Amino acid sequence: MSGCQSIPEYYAGKCIFITGGTGFLGKVLIEKLLRSCPDIRKIYLLVRPKGDVGCEERVREILDSELFARVREMRAHYNDIVVVMKGDMSEPRLGLSESNIQILEENVEIVFHSAATVRFDEELRLSLKLNVNGLDNVLKLSGNMKNLEAFIHVSTAYSNCDRDYIEEKYYPPSVDAKNVLEITYWMNDGMIKEVTPALLEKRPNTYTFTKSLAESLLFKRKYDMPIAVFRPSIVGASLREPMPGWIDNFNGPSGLFVAAGKGVLRSMIGDVNAVSDIIPVDIAVNMMVCIGWYTGTKRPQNIPIFHCTTGLLNPVTWGDLGRIVSPYLWEYPFEKVFRRPNFAFEAKELAFTYYTYISHKIPAWIADILAKFIGQKPRMQKNYVKLEKAMTTLGYFTKREWTFKMDNYDLLLDELEGSDRQEFMFDVRRIEWDAYFRDFVIGIKKYLLKEDPSDLTAAKRRFKRLRNVRWITYFVSAVLMWTVMVKKIPSMRSLWYSCVDNALKMFGYLSVLEKLPWKL
Repeated sequence: MSGCQSIPEYYAGKCIFITGGTGFLGKVLIEKLLRSCPDIRKIYLLVRPKGDVGCEERVREILDSELFARVREMRAHYNDIVVVMKGDMSEPRLGLSESNIQILEENVEIVFHSAATVRFDEELRLSLKLNVNGLDNVLKLSGNMKNLEAFIHVSTAYSNCDRDYIEEKYYPPSVDAKNVLEITYWMNDGMIKEVTPALLEKRPNTYTFTKSLAESLLFKRKYDMPIAVFRPSIVGASLREPMPGWIDNFNGPSGLFVAAGKGVLRSMIGDVNAVSDIIPVDIAVNMMVCIGWYTGTKRPQNIPIFHCTTGLLNPVTWGDLGRIVSPYLWEYPFEKVFRRPNFAFEAKELAFTYYTYISHKIPAWIADILAKFIGQKPRMQKNYVKLEKAMTTLGYFTKREWTFKMDNYDLLLDELEGSDRQEFMFDVRRIEWDAYFRDFVIGIKKYLLKEDPSDLTAAKRRFKRLRNVRWITYFVSAVLMWTVMVKKIPSMRSLWYSCVDNALKMFGYLSVLEKLPWKL
């Protein structure tokens, strides 16, 4: 046991610097700190403008959202604690003004670096600029902070996905981060695209590759500051806080559930027995806050790495996921569905290819033809091209399984005492997957698709229409097929006459087939 101050006591009076505060993980982190550590002095956010929306406006929209409803009830002036600093982590000195740099260097005690591009198909140059060079820029600034107590770098459990068994330790990449960064200065985009596959080696995308390179910066350059690395797996909707099922993006499992719930995605390649290592976002955030506390109070000599995964302690397979989620897509249907949900993972490539044509490509082709007939723009085939690209990218993770060691995770969990164990709970063994995925589906409908979960009338009415269309289509297709067979195959024609004749006799009618006016 730690025997030191509680987590809220440790954070009291502290100034915190957060990158990636406008992202999924960052938003929940800010909300948790404001709600559970009420005596925090300041939270400084590095934010860049987005299009025509300024930094202040971006943060204001977040703080005024439903995510912060509980904070608004508890703290009337919480806006005064959050300070927005215009900048860009890919620029030298983070693109900050000299006055803001001075504020950070004089006041900040804890840094949470979660900013990154999480796109799997990101071009290598940009991925390096944000995930590697961005971390380097944040580290350089943090090295000048006079009162720094903890620097928490958010990585990913899949930074070493070229291995099957991954411990909470540093694995040197096969190439040096500095050398890879240098090629981006003199190679053009075409040249970088050519060398990317060789650089990735066994890794599936630039995201996992650049996250591995980013970790190497921390361990090779020996920064003189208290650093910890946080490696979550696939981050999904919230389990409990600040409300069950909260989600605001289409990444990872949420995109999969939306596509399945809309009836667009019917089959996906995946090993039904492989673990789908999904971690609720509030579990991940609770652990981040605890890591900041642990690093600041314990001051570990080396850089500890913490896995935040579920596969070892509370596994749920991709097969389980499909089985659990499918009924909830019917119970809480989404609006404007393309087809009724009927989703499943398929492990065999040949069967998956078959279902891709039967359930995806042919219906998309028919839908586009009908769209042209009624004067609408055909779009389903284009949508399926995008969907298949996304599912191919995700397929690397649904076809494989990893074992993530959890020694440091267990150590940190044992350090929690008293009310901290409840307020900052991150024990994944407490997750009840059935209830979690139910709330996940409801959360997608409410927070992501902006639909009312209590009003299911329109959605279920559309379900009935789609069911009727489905059976009418089956019936018409069967009649047409049978008609063709009866016309072309004499034996089938004889069988047809015999069946109808026997049916008429069974109901007391004489044979009238010879008197029928039409010829088949």
